[in-house]
Amino acid sequence: MKEILSNKWFKFSVVGGLYLLWVIWMGNFWWLPGLAVIFDMYITEKVHWAFWKKKNPPNGRQTKVVEWIDAIIFAVIAATFIRMFFIEAYTIPTSSMEKSLLVGDYLFVSKTAYGPKTPNTPLSFPFVHNTMPLTKGTKSYLEWIQKPYHRMAGFGKIKNDDVVVFHFPEGDTVALNMQAASYHQLVRDYGRERVWGDKRNFGEIVPRPVDKRENYIKRCVAIPGDEIKMERGQLFVNGKPQQNLPGLQHNYKVTTNGTAINPKALDKLKIAEDDRNVFSSEQYEFPLTEESAGKLKEFTNVVSVEKITREPGVWEPGVFPSHQDFQWNVDNFGPIVIPGKDKTVQLTAENLPIYNRVISVYENNKLEVNGNEIKINGEVATSYTFKMDYYWMMGDNRNNSADSRYWGFVPEDHVVGKAKFIWLSMDKDRSFPAKIRLGRMFRGIK
Repeated sequence: MKEILSNKWFKFSVVGGLYLLWVIWMGNFWWLPGLAVIFDMYITEKVHWAFWKKKNPPNGRQTKVVEWIDAIIFAVIAATFIRMFFIEAYTIPTSSMEKSLLVGDYLFVSKTAYGPKTPNTPLSFPFVHNTMPLTKGTKSYLEWIQKPYHRMAGFGKIKNDDVVVFHFPEGDTVALNMQAASYHQLVRDYGRERVWGDKRNFGEIVPRPVDKRENYIKRCVAIPGDEIKMERGQLFVNGKPQQNLPGLQHNYKVTTNGTAINPKALDKLKIAEDDRNVFSSEQYEFPLTEESAGKLKEFTNVVSVEKITREPGVWEPGVFPSHQDFQWNVDNFGPIVIPGKDKTVQLTAENLPIYNRVISVYENNKLEVNGNEIKINGEVATSYTFKMDYYWMMGDNRNNSADSRYWGFVPEDHVVGKAKFIWLSMDKDRSFPAKIRLGRMFRGIK
């Protein structure tokens, strides 16, 4: 058995077979010449591929330095390969998914759930996303090579209520001093001239390729073909109310009889300190699940617990599609039908604001509008057939989430993977060892 495992032909067969399967999985047969490299490494040995190692070291052993270099190179290549094609670590930085996911949760995201997508910008520094370590805006990638979108085969497709990690759709342009904000919203709020001219506050304005945009995590509430509508904070999908997810929460106004609510009682309800808006000993505002709201109502000093929702017809210009013909707000919008690949929609001047960004930005067409006449790539268009699938993503913390209600559809080429399980959870409001949320470790995500 030992002789078989050490046989060079056996090693070549195993490594070459795995490499061939990987090439087939990628669907890019330009990588097939790599088999010749593997053949030379294990059989002919004509080229010294490990140039950092001595070919015939004395006593058959490399120096300690070379051994360390060899180990580091192998670790970097292996970790990069796993991160790119199989699984990637992710941290929850904001409260937009509470109480399903908490700030301080560390997740593993499966790339194979929907199929890993090959990098658009393959020349990049390992283990960082878009900015070099210890810098504010230095790119961690080179754009010498730009590859089109390609997704490899996965185990399934996105389903309703999946928790999905994706690239921020409005992250195609970024103000470096305000990277957490949408550049397009900044332009709507302050005007393009100020955003581009005020370098002190906004910083340099830079473009980013799809795979280097910031990562977001939300719940997919609607898939291609679904019709969604929101009425007074209740989401309807295909005419039916969305199922009541255990972690779903809204903001509530809490009124007491004048007696303050004990902070320890709020700790038991797992209301984070940053979420406790205290206006007086009589007036509070908290994000709560239905279960927590019910428990608060039972407090002897609580007079009322009322869900906070905006009234229909009160326009919020920052809400998608940010057009005066759609007087929508975060609690009242729609109906909207989610676009799907090869599906055709009739285009009019009235519904164009819904599909404008899809047609011109995500699917890279030249869109012109002259009155009621719409031209796509120079030709008059009365309909449009979509090239990709799209999704509607929303945070479970409905009143504290920047999601599709503000920037619309998420294209399939922005999807990174499916959040699978929490491997560590740290509570920033506590000190060690109580800081570690043991009950959340190695827990699947629903």
